[in-house]
Amino acid sequence: MKQAPRPVLRSGEDREGQLQPALISSVSLCLRGEMRVVQLRHSLNAAIERLTAAHVGSPRLNAELLIMFTLDCDRAYLYAHPERELSSDEMQRYNDALSRRATGVPAQYIIGHQEFWGLDLIVSPAVLIPRPETEHVVETILDLVRGGHSCPPPLTSARTTPAHREKAATAPLRIADVGTGSGAIALALAKELPNTEIHATDISAEALEIARANAARHALTSQISFHQTDLLAGLPPEEFDFVVSNPPYVGEAEEDQVQLEVRKFEPKQAVFAGPTGLEIIERLIPQAHNALSPGGWLVFEISGTIAPHVPSLLSAWTNVKITNDLQGIARIARARKVEFRSPDQLSHGRPALLLR
Repeated sequence: MKQAPRPVLRSGEDREGQLQPALISSVSLCLRGEMRVVQLRHSLNAAIERLTAAHVGSPRLNAELLIMFTLDCDRAYLYAHPERELSSDEMQRYNDALSRRATGVPAQYIIGHQEFWGLDLIVSPAVLIPRPETEHVVETILDLVRGGHSCPPPLTSARTTPAHREKAATAPLRIADVGTGSGAIALALAKELPNTEIHATDISAEALEIARANAARHALTSQISFHQTDLLAGLPPEEFDFVVSNPPYVGEAEEDQVQLEVRKFEPKQAVFAGPTGLEIIERLIPQAHNALSPGGWLVFEISGTIAPHVPSLLSAWTNVKITNDLQGIARIARARKVEFRSPDQLSHGRPALLLR
């Protein structure tokens, strides 16, 4: 009887296709600084083990992200070329990246990028890393615009002419993004609403430098003006249709509950608001009321911890609503500035803006 052929083993594998202990040791030595040429898949497997031992969350995702950064390739390349050999220089750079990640440095700060709303954004320790939850802020604004809930033309007098009303109704939507950081919210809104004028503020000069770079990379500088200021200080009153913000909202009493890498590496002034977590929002709400046109909207991100206290801060507003994120956690607060309109203007609200 003809015997079945023995399986062909790749160098360094046992009969189950797993890395032999000797090769794991070799790769581990390489990742610790003793340079030897190894294949991509072996380097990746060793990196996953290293990050797992360091208790880094999602070790495979992090290992893949860092090797894609090192090789300047995409994930498809990793799976298409598992036997590609890494040079000593590539292994050194991969080792350096893994060492930083193992100490808790966020991968986004190591590679210098983070995706938000389909946009590749530059990030650094000067800015908060944009989170998927913050995309709910963008979604809320777009829903309000689609639904025709953007504010009516601002009033000048009871004798406003039809020409004045027509000009106001066709004017670009004006949005203020408070505490813009990397510019994530401002850029996403500029991308979705081309006929929009956006003013993005931040107290940090370093953050604004990152935000301007991101606007330039995505050719959105013509829509966005950047201002170094505290919240809305210095911006004109009753000029905006929307004020939007992802403000600091974590209380100092919650610090122990925040992820270590957030506490240790992300900018504290972008995370912590003060003892209760409401301090920045308490300042933002009256400033937003002053900056918004009658009928304008305030939309901002919150946490489940402060959510019960937010409605009382918005008692002078209308259409107050708290919405949850996909995990069922209170995430977005929205409220509308009360309209003051004369009877002859009730039928002349700004039409809904069509999204392109």
